[in-house]
Amino acid sequence: MIVFSDMDGTFLTSDKDVSPASTAALDALAERGIGFVPCTGRALTGVPPQLLAHPAVRFAVTSNGASVVELDPDDPSPDAARTLRTVPLARESALAVWKIAREHDVTFDVFADGHSYLRRDLYDRMAEFVSEPGTLASMRGNRTPVDAEPEQTIASVGTLERLAMYWRDRRDREEILRALADVPGIAVTSSHPKNIEVMDESASKGASLAWLCGHLGIDPAEAVAFGDNFNDIEMLETAGTGIAVANAEPEVLAHADRQTAGNDEDGVARAIMELLGAGSAQAR
Repeated sequence: MIVFSDMDGTFLTSDKDVSPASTAALDALAERGIGFVPCTGRALTGVPPQLLAHPAVRFAVTSNGASVVELDPDDPSPDAARTLRTVPLARESALAVWKIAREHDVTFDVFADGHSYLRRDLYDRMAEFVSEPGTLASMRGNRTPVDAEPEQTIASVGTLERLAMYWRDRRDREEILRALADVPGIAVTSSHPKNIEVMDESASKGASLAWLCGHLGIDPAEAVAFGDNFNDIEMLETAGTGIAVANAEPEVLAHADRQTAGNDEDGVARAIMELLGAGSAQAR
C-alpha cells in the first residue's frame, strides 16, 4: 500500500495544523514501511516542515501534479529535494492567462521552482479575497511577495508549475473562465471556493500518482488516495481506493469509492488506522 493525500481541507485541519491523530497515523505507516505522499496544490515550500521531515514521507506531489520530488532523508528541506518529474506550464500560456487576469480584480500567484510568488500589492490585499483566518495565514506564509510584474516573474523563473487567481466578484470568475476556454494547452481546476487554478493540460494529481507508482514499481490499484476538492477527482479515480472526506464537494464525493470523517475530525487518520487494522474508530 502507498497513501496519497491532499493537504488543505483533507489531511490538515481548518487551522492548517497536523493533528496528534494524524501524526500517530503517519507513525503507524512508517512502522509498517508504507509511504505517505503529500499530494497538494501547494508549492513544495508550502508543505508543512513536520510532514517533510516525517519518516513516512519520502516523496511529494506539488503544484497540482506539476512536480514530483524526492526528499533527502538527511536534509528534508525543500532546497535539498530532488525533482523527479515536472510538467511545466508553457510561458506563452502563462502570459495568455495573465493577459486575461489583469483585466479583473483578482490575485495572480505564480508557482515555480517549488515556490509561490505574488505581486506585493496583491499580497497586501490578500485579506480582501480570502476570509478564513487559517487559510489566510497559510497563504501569507506560503507566498513570497515580489515587486516585479507577473510577466517579469514568468520570464525569470526556472520551471513554471502553475498559476492561481483568487476572486472577489463572481462576475470576474465567470468572465475569466469563459476567456480561459480559448487558451490552448491548459487545464483549469479549483481547490478553494473562490479560486481558479491553471496548469499544463497534462499536469494533474492523478497523472503524478500513476507516474510515481510506476517509478516505485507499485500497482496504482494498491494506492489509497484522499481528497476534498475538484483538483483531487482524478487522483481519487486513479488510485485503487479513493476516499473523500465528509466536507468534500458533492461532486468529489460522487467520484470517491468511500467516505471518511471530515478534516477537522481526523478523517484521513481514522481511515488509515482502519486500513491498517490498528484503530477501533470506523471511517464513515
